[in-house]
Amino acid sequence: MKYEIVLAPEAAQDLKRLKAHTRSEVRDALDRHLRNEPGKASKSRIKRLRGINHPQYRLRVGEVRVFYDITGNTVEVLAIISKHEAASWLKEIGGES
Repeated sequence: MKYEIVLAPEAAQDLKRLKAHTRSEVRDALDRHLRNEPGKASKSRIKRLRGINHPQYRLRVGEVRVFYDITGNTVEVLAIISKHEAASWLKEIGGES
């Protein structure tokens, strides 16, 4: 089953702020990893986040982190941020479960 990938407005702005090469890598990773099996955790690429309500998952693309939720057959990308901003973003946005 193919999933629809939807960028939240903040994520779309995050993507635009990236350098062209990094933006291309992130787009490729979104299509490659989130289009078919977005919930399939791996050792280094996709991680299911625990202890918070949302986002549910994190995708690692080099020094960039993509945070997203899965609802039905839709993947909603919430943020595309640098590795260094990830912890503070999660602390601010991630609701504890």
